[in-house]
Amino acid sequence: MRVVENVSKKLIRLTHGLVNTFVLTIILLLLAFSCYAIWDSGQVYAAASAAHYQKFNPTVETEGASFQSLQAINPDVFAWLTVYGTNIDYPMVQGADNIRYVNTSAEGRHSLSGAIFMDYRSAPGFTDFSSLVYGHHMESATMFGEVGLFNQKDYFDARPYGMLYFDGQEHGLEFFAFVHADAYDHNIFRVGITDPADQAAYLDLLLTASTHTRDSVPVTIHDRIVLLSTCSADSTNGRDILIGKITDAVPANPFAVEKTNSPVAIPVIDELAGAWASAGTVIQAAIVALPCLLIAILAVVIFKRRRRAH
Repeated sequence: MRVVENVSKKLIRLTHGLVNTFVLTIILLLLAFSCYAIWDSGQVYAAASAAHYQKFNPTVETEGASFQSLQAINPDVFAWLTVYGTNIDYPMVQGADNIRYVNTSAEGRHSLSGAIFMDYRSAPGFTDFSSLVYGHHMESATMFGEVGLFNQKDYFDARPYGMLYFDGQEHGLEFFAFVHADAYDHNIFRVGITDPADQAAYLDLLLTASTHTRDSVPVTIHDRIVLLSTCSADSTNGRDILIGKITDAVPANPFAVEKTNSPVAIPVIDELAGAWASAGTVIQAAIVALPCLLIAILAVVIFKRRRRAH
């Protein structure tokens, strides 16, 4: 009888130990994953911040890097875009298709934040009547996360200018319209419009569809316009589009002194930013299994020590 009681007690202690170990393992795994997810998310946003690219800005004097050095890293880099009064201050790329830079940075590395890129069908050098440019809608004022704010009239009115650098020269941008459109509206997302009548009809369509316009900026088919498009937070297939006219004269940046809340440069391990999301199933399983194995070994050691103590 006593033997049965001893065995029962040992089984109960063993069960309690296993349950406690299991619960502890789950808690530690959740804690570890939460910490990693927070770190990884921070890395993604840091890699996407405008501050990360400022060393390559062709309009800013920097040491050890230049716009040309970025082009040497990635020949698809061909321009630089700045929207005054925002944190949109990025290099621009153009790939062989519109998929390449959805998850690839301007430096050619895998990145969940992607890059600011021009539609592959648009003519290089902004020689088309209209050029389409895309960027991810991200929080923390990164990439094209602030384009949607132009839907607010006060915000739109206060930020009429920008700068576009290409072909070794700075050009001005005068933003004259904001459009909220459906992603599948092919009448809006057109490129390569060469017929003057079609150009006039397209310009009328944009102005008619606009939420806000700037009457002080005259636009004709003899101008070149740029559409900055990003996903909208207001609808599933919605797109927010800020439209500007390219000018030879570069307007002064009225926010140059006031822009004190620009993102602070944060050291980024680019190769690891977004690593969990981009890692394969085998790697993810290994990452999860390793701490489980270590905790299991620790639990066995503790159990054996307790058993010896008894």
